[in-house]
Amino acid sequence: MRGRTTESPTAAPLLDLQTLVVAVRRRRRLWSSLAVLGLLAGAALAVLRPPPPSAMTKVLVAHKEDQPNDTGTLIRTDVELLGTTRIAAKALQALKSPDKPEDFMRDYRGTGLTNNLLRIDVTAASEADAVARAKALANAFVADHVRRMREAAKAEAEALLEQRDRMRKELAEVNKVIGGRSPQSGEKAPANMESLFARRAELSSRIADFAQRAEEARVGTPRLISGTQIVDDPRAVAHSLPKAAGTNAVIGAVLGLVLGLSVAAVGTVVADRPVLRREIAANLGASVIAELRRTRRRPARLWQRRRTRTAHERLTTTLVRTVRNSTEPVSLLELGCARSTSVLALNVARALAAEGPVVVVDGLPGPQLANSRKESGDPEVVSGERAATVSHEVRRIGVGSVAPGTAWTDLQYLGGQTVLVVRAGHGSAAWLHTVARQLADQCVPVIGVVLIDPDPRDRTDGTLWDGPHAALRGPFERRARQNGTGQPRTERPPRQNGTGGPRTERPSRPAARVPDSDQEAR
Repeated sequence: MRGRTTESPTAAPLLDLQTLVVAVRRRRRLWSSLAVLGLLAGAALAVLRPPPPSAMTKVLVAHKEDQPNDTGTLIRTDVELLGTTRIAAKALQALKSPDKPEDFMRDYRGTGLTNNLLRIDVTAASEADAVARAKALANAFVADHVRRMREAAKAEAEALLEQRDRMRKELAEVNKVIGGRSPQSGEKAPANMESLFARRAELSSRIADFAQRAEEARVGTPRLISGTQIVDDPRAVAHSLPKAAGTNAVIGAVLGLVLGLSVAAVGTVVADRPVLRREIAANLGASVIAELRRTRRRPARLWQRRRTRTAHERLTTTLVRTVRNSTEPVSLLELGCARSTSVLALNVARALAAEGPVVVVDGLPGPQLANSRKESGDPEVVSGERAATVSHEVRRIGVGSVAPGTAWTDLQYLGGQTVLVVRAGHGSAAWLHTVARQLADQCVPVIGVVLIDPDPRDRTDGTLWDGPHAALRGPFERRARQNGTGQPRTERPPRQNGTGGPRTERPSRPAARVPDSDQEAR
């Protein structure tokens, strides 16, 4: 049975953060493009839709109920009162404007800066109109606030005076009772007189108190009225186009970046496309023998061209050694990198052409090999239909595809063994499982995986150590030589995802790597 030196798959985390970070970093074109798009959209919005002319004024609002520990309830009430049709109508009346109060209320807003400071912002068609409307609003609010304070003080004073007058009537009755009393004999007469005198003293005290409170109510109102005033005259708010464009651009870039990162992260989780070496090796059931930069159509820079050429030469040498020592034809099957696979196959064929005739069997669905640039001495390229006409004495290198829509039964005619050339992050985990299962059903062993366009920061191990064909020049070839027949075993290899248990990774040593730089391969 197969075992894994690391944790069981059932104990694997639901979300691998390393895989998520690598996948999101690989999609940097998406989120960087959205960030740039947001930056440009923010700057364009500031230029194409500048803010309307606006004016601002500040009003100091005095409240009778002001307390040091007030949480801003009074100023929030003033803000809500500012946004009423009564104040809007008074401001429009002062401006002699035919606009409706409901429409005018949408053009201004109030903001409580402190417990007693109110800021009024107004927008209009022009700066002069905005300043005039701000002044009218401030005056209307101050007038309404003063009127409410006067009415409240008047109502309070009238209530206190009514209480005073009622107490005076009661005092007059008490005095009348006291004056009308005749000397009485008995024990209760002195007690009754004493209670009447006490009541008269109490009523006199309360009458004086009500009179004083009414006076204070009248005297305190002018102080509150003088305290409520416009402390900052209405003025137009200056608008800086460069500042607004810069602010909007930064906000747009941040929003675009957040949106891009979110889309990349969600897409990575939903798509489930392996990008790390260990994941690709585990899903395919074969070791990653080399890594290579993707072949691009556009010309590369000079230093990139040199590194790519060195990496191709190293990988070509490895594959030439494999094909030379193989007892049957070897095929290169691509997944998401047909162009790179075609270039790699032609390089291997050119290197083997010096030892004898070589034919490249083109089983790719596209015209990658047919349209490739031919050089003098290049090997012959035949289509899959003409593969049967090739002599058995001629060395063959098959090139095919394992992309969706592949005719699986035709892969065994391209080669008895295969090297999978897979682009990192192209196929889903389910499809990689499908490829491994179909190749096992066709008795086509995978002797290695060439990873195209890997993550340069990937340090995971992509070497499996549990199968007869797990690594290049591994036990599969040695057992074939030990049979003495010169032919490898044709029995089906153990199923990678069957009941035999999980695979065993070799965590102590990473897979062989063909870097895209001039450093030595690991």
